[in-house]
Amino acid sequence: MAERVEQEEIFSQVLRAGRRTYFFDVRATKADDYYLTVTESKKFTHDDGTFHYQKHKIYLYKEDFTDFHEMLGKATDYIINEKGNEVISERHQKDFKKEETNTTEETPKSTESFTDVSFDDI
Repeated sequence: MAERVEQEEIFSQVLRAGRRTYFFDVRATKADDYYLTVTESKKFTHDDGTFHYQKHKIYLYKEDFTDFHEMLGKATDYIINEKGNEVISERHQKDFKKEETNTTEETPKSTESFTDVSFDDI
């Protein structure tokens, strides 16, 4: 059985973002040309304190760089133009308060049951 040998990184950068880490690694093909791998690694902690990482990887080859760069730029520009730079996700901000359409009556919502989820915003 042939053992898979991972290509050595020629150039590498790491972006740490909360429980996610992104790795940008330049590697060489067998023909000694370069390509890029982008790996997202998420840390998951179990109730007993142990943890594991879940990884997702994409391979990006030179012939796709221009189109990939253009589409990534358009997508990120669209998000910034539509929503600005401020993070407005409940998942990322512990003190996030959703704007209520009816502000005359405030009732605290329980976080103990998934039945409190409103699908109107999806």
